[in-house]
Formats: sequence, structure tokens, C-alpha cells
Amino acid sequence: MIKNKSIIIVLAALLLCISTDTTAQKANRCIITDYGAVADGQTLNTIAIQSAIDLCASQEGGTIVVPEGIFLSGAIFLKQGVNLHIEKDGVLKGTVNPDDYPQVFTRWEGVECEWTSALINAFDMTGVHLTGEGTIDGSGDQWMNRYPRYSNKLQVGRPRLIAIQNCTDVLVSGLTIKNQACWGLFILYSKDVIAENLIIRAEHNIISSDGITIDSGERIRITGCDIDVNDDCIAVKSGKDEDGRRVNRPSGEIIIEKCRFRYGHGGVSMGSEMSGGIRNVEIRDCIVEADNWVPIRFKSQPSRGGIVENITYRDIVLQNTRKAFEFNMEWRMRPPIKQPSDPLPVVRNVNIINVSGKVQSAGDMHGLKDSPIQNVTFKNCNISAQKGFILENVKGLDLSGLNLKVEEGEAIIYK
Repeated sequence: MIKNKSIIIVLAALLLCISTDTTAQKANRCIITDYGAVADGQTLNTIAIQSAIDLCASQEGGTIVVPEGIFLSGAIFLKQGVNLHIEKDGVLKGTVNPDDYPQVFTRWEGVECEWTSALINAFDMTGVHLTGEGTIDGSGDQWMNRYPRYSNKLQVGRPRLIAIQNCTDVLVSGLTIKNQACWGLFILYSKDVIAENLIIRAEHNIISSDGITIDSGERIRITGCDIDVNDDCIAVKSGKDEDGRRVNRPSGEIIIEKCRFRYGHGGVSMGSEMSGGIRNVEIRDCIVEADNWVPIRFKSQPSRGGIVENITYRDIVLQNTRKAFEFNMEWRMRPPIKQPSDPLPVVRNVNIINVSGKVQSAGDMHGLKDSPIQNVTFKNCNISAQKGFILENVKGLDLSGLNLKVEEGEAIIYK
């Protein structure tokens, strides 16, 4: 008698794959319940789902389908030719056991290293689709309860929700991404990626719960997404300090459009890991609301190096956000402080066009003495704020297109 449940699941899946004429159909659409997955929210389905992926890949590919129900799983790894589809009322829910997420070679906070795998991992693939009307739930609220922010119980990193790494021609569409234990959709070293019509939500006690993070990605399009998280809604990055400059892969040719950003530490942020450079990014036709900290945000540190340039924010509506703008090249300068890079980081050629609304503070623009923020131009911008715009170490700033009305003090404050 076979007592090992994992072996039974694998054998059952194998029998399905060697059946007669239905084999090709099954390979094209592999429903995980046919491979032993149980939709009770308690059974660990990692082996069943991974077996379906592996066997589907061996049969020339197809689509792994998560049907209605809650399917608990640890990390799964897609393979070339295998897509993932989560049907309406289907939930792929991550476990809260660190052992269910193996360490993989990736990048964490701008440095290449071994780090915890995501719940869903797509590495080194071409033409991968993650689609459906269902939900991917990272159980981040449970992670925070089990491992509070300053707890020393957790010896490895919390898992990101979806990791797209070194891939080309990717579509992530229609899904609800919920309570990521760490970053939601992570796009690393990838090209030609579309993320569309996603709903991304994270409880406001989940740290580092960025909605979408683009890290050294090119030709990325994000459209129609609705994001409410407890960090930047979207962050664009390209590596940190020495390691980022060594890799030297920029993020660029990025369009972010028709999105709604609710609560978050930023709407669309550049940095702070920007050592490989960020260039040619346009954010347009977006609404930012719900006490979002800073809709238009640039973050760096003197140690970064790298150039952020040719960035456009266009047709953005601000609804009661905390700040409108933040450019801070000495962001979060906490010990140990690293030596400045040579050359210093550069932020230049930024266009802010048709940005309007009501905010608590216009914000601040803080460059470095030896590397001022350069050539920021405002066009047709109308902002009502309680407090003014603080400027320090800027060059070539054109405020002629900024109509700023403040309730307290001066509208423009030079330091």
C-alpha cells in the first residue's frame, strides 16, 4: 500500500497524461483538480499544481487552470509553454510557511542574491500569460500576524506574489492580486510585458507591499490597473549602488496609463534603486486619491549613481493626496551611510503636464549640491494646497506652467 500522498498525486497525474485521445485536450487545458488539487483552503496543493505544470510542459504546453474554490499552495514554477488561468471565484492562496518557498537567484532591493521565491514564478520564458477573473492571495495579513515587523522569528525574506524574471512577451491580465506578503507583481530583467486591468489590494499593515515593481525592465505597458497598497503603487527601479552599476541594466520605454492609485506611499515612483538608470517613462491619464502620500515621486541616494531622465507625467488628477510632488536625492539616509558614487546620481529632463487637483502640500524638490535636479518643466498644472513647494539644489526649473494656490505661507519656498 502506498502511504505517501505526494506519490499518489504524481501517479494519478501521470495516468491522466498517458490516457488516449483526450491527452492532447488535457495538455491544452489542465485543470488542477484533475491532478489532485483540493479546493478546501486547507490542503497543501503545491505538489499537485507543480505536477500539472511539469506534465503540461512535457506535452508541448498548455494552460494550467485554477477553477472555483480556494487552493492553498507554496511556490510554483511555470515552465516554457505553460500559462496560468484563474477562473472567476477561483483563488490561489499562498501558505504562511517559509519552508514552502525555496531560495532562488534573483534580485532583492536592487542587489542580486539568493532570495525567497515568489508564490508564482516565471523565469527564463517567452510568451507567458497569467490571466483570468480570479484571485491570487499572498496571505500577507497572516504573514504579518505570524511575523510582526520587528520580529526576529523569520530568518528569510517574505515571498513576493508574482515574479516575472528574464522573460519576454508577457501578459498579466484581469486578475485580482491581494495581500501580497511582499511586492505584488515583480518584473525583473524582462521585456515586452503588458499588465492590464489588474485589481491590486493589500492591507495597510503589510510592509513593502508595492503593487507593481519594474526592475531593469524594458518595453513595459501597464494599463487599466486599480491599486491600493501599503507602499508605492508602482515603483520603477534598476539596481542599487555598486551591484546595480555592475549589472548596468536600465529600466526604460515604459508606459503607465489609465490607472487609479488609491492609498500608497507613492503613485508611480522612480527609485530609490536606480543605479542602472531609468529612461523614457510616461505616466498618463491616471487618477490618484485616497490619501496617497506622493503621486509623483523620485527617490535616490548619493551612493546610487545612475541617470533618471526623460520622464513624463501627463493628465494626472490628484484627489486629496498628501503631497503632489517629491524629488528627494537624499531619501532615507539611515546608518550606515555609504560613500557617494562617482559620478553622483542624476535626475533630469522631467515634464509634468496637465496635473491638477487638491493636495495637503505641494511637496518638495531636493537635489544634491553637486548634482542638482535638472530641467524639470511644468505645463498647464493647477494645484491647490495647504502648504507650498520647497525647492533646494535645482537647475533649469521651469515653473511658468504651474498655477499653485496655497492656504499657508509662500507658494514657492527656496532653501
